[in-house]
Amino acid sequence: MPKSRTSSFTRRGFVAAGGALGLVAVLAACGGTDSAKGDGGKDNGAAASGPWTFKDDLGKDVSTKSTPKNIVAFTGTAAALYDYGVPVKGVFGPTKTADGKPDVQAGSMDISKVEIIGNVYDEFNVEKYAALQPDLLVTNTWDGTYWYVPEASKDKILKLAPAAAVKVGGDVTLDKALERTADLAKSLGADMNAKKTVDAKARFEAAAAKVREATKANPGIKVLVGSGSADLFYVSTPETSADLKYFKQLGVEFVTPEKLDEGGFFESLSWENAGKYKADVVLLDNRTGTLQPDALKEKATWAELPAVKAGQITPRVTEPIFSYDKCAQLLEDLAKSIQSAKKVS
Repeated sequence: MPKSRTSSFTRRGFVAAGGALGLVAVLAACGGTDSAKGDGGKDNGAAASGPWTFKDDLGKDVSTKSTPKNIVAFTGTAAALYDYGVPVKGVFGPTKTADGKPDVQAGSMDISKVEIIGNVYDEFNVEKYAALQPDLLVTNTWDGTYWYVPEASKDKILKLAPAAAVKVGGDVTLDKALERTADLAKSLGADMNAKKTVDAKARFEAAAAKVREATKANPGIKVLVGSGSADLFYVSTPETSADLKYFKQLGVEFVTPEKLDEGGFFESLSWENAGKYKADVVLLDNRTGTLQPDALKEKATWAELPAVKAGQITPRVTEPIFSYDKCAQLLEDLAKSIQSAKKVS
């Protein structure tokens, strides 16, 4: 699951919203806080000259006087909207790495053309957000909260503009999260009949078939989903994240951890106990801030894992960009790793 770092998934740190002088005046100028009743849950985007409404996955009818243009989004959600041709003005969440390059969660976005109002977990510059005069805030939701919207400044942030969330955890599978993200993009003006989008969806469906074929052709391959930090090795359950639940539906056999941490997404193991579970393939968290294979070489128990000895490590996009384009690649890579894997556990 997408924990922000080594802290518990359910623990929210405090953010200094500090220096938000003039926020009230900016709030009045934004004019995006109308919350007229929706249309019974239909996810239809109106023309720019008419009202817009979208029933999000928190069950809220999100409405504005016209189709939102000044959109601010969680980086991964913004990257998905970008793939559908919907631009955003600002982003929050991992966007730029320490060396100035785009974070993996930025996808194909040109990060030089968006305002970064927060680049790490619990960082969200309320003043910058207000200055963008947002019409809409968009993010994902894993546990019923707005992902990467800090708890400490949430109330100030949500007063500035309506917010919509797309569910990507719990009982939702990858294909459903993709459909809902596409629904949102369509409501915001995306052309879902564009060749690029149609081709991407067809590629995704073909890639899903490849995973099914790979699991049937190479049965019994056990996959462990892991994430490394300096002190702990996290083993994820396939039961709570949209991507893993979908992979399981396609026939992928996962290691299921026995004792889940608070939040129910993973089991934390000390490095001394990192070999608790044996697997043939490791899907390794690829997010910035997690340890990658080169750094993990220093961990003796990592080096002793059967899958690691066999070189059967595949990057896991722990927080997928929920566009058909990006998820097609994700499935293609998974199919290749299972098809070529040898039984070593």
